[in-house]
Amino acid sequence: MNDSAEADRVLVVDDDAGVRQLLISALGFAGFAVDAAGGLTEALAQVARRPPDVIVLDVMLPGADGFEILQLLREGGIAVPVLFLTARDAVEDRVRGLRLGGDDYVTKPFSVVEVGARLQALLRRARGGPPAEQDPILRCGDLEIDDLRHEVCRGGELIELSPTEYRLLHYLMVHQGQVLSRSQILEAVWQYDFGGDSVVVERFVSNLRRKIDAGRVPLLHTVRGVGYTLRQQAVR
Repeated sequence: MNDSAEADRVLVVDDDAGVRQLLISALGFAGFAVDAAGGLTEALAQVARRPPDVIVLDVMLPGADGFEILQLLREGGIAVPVLFLTARDAVEDRVRGLRLGGDDYVTKPFSVVEVGARLQALLRRARGGPPAEQDPILRCGDLEIDDLRHEVCRGGELIELSPTEYRLLHYLMVHQGQVLSRSQILEAVWQYDFGGDSVVVERFVSNLRRKIDAGRVPLLHTVRGVGYTLRQQAVR
């Protein structure tokens, strides 16, 4: 869990302990401060104790379902964005959740990377910030990708990348701070499913690291046994 006072706080409400722990770990790694609850009573107590910036809310909960919890929150003046997380994918369930004041909807099984990205988008929208796609320049420290010019610079120095290296860096940049598995990278960059050869990822990450990190403070990091992440190291 990220205890930084500036971290966006997420409340995860799900009765499945495994799902809660997965999201606590993944969202914490992505830079969020995460609280969790297993149902209505615990969720309301968490909201009262430490108001969240955004809520991940399961629909199928014991006692009161996610729709009822959302209704109680909205009636209580809690206007933070809510992302529904559920096994249900019927259109009527999605419509009901949105009409009650939900903001987005992800069905199980889900990608923690997608959940994190959607939460960031909800927070940007709630704060009136421009959608990420309106800014053609992506940044991580002194590393920049200019999507309009299809150029990569670090510290003002132009870096030549192959088309695949560019796609890989772009994917890492969009999801910076998140740990991405080799299979996720294969699917996103090469459109392979899990049958793809992860060795190709290792080779391209190595090439990319040599081009963007050589002689500089590293931005591309290996998380042993998990995958890769693009992020600035915290100043100690």
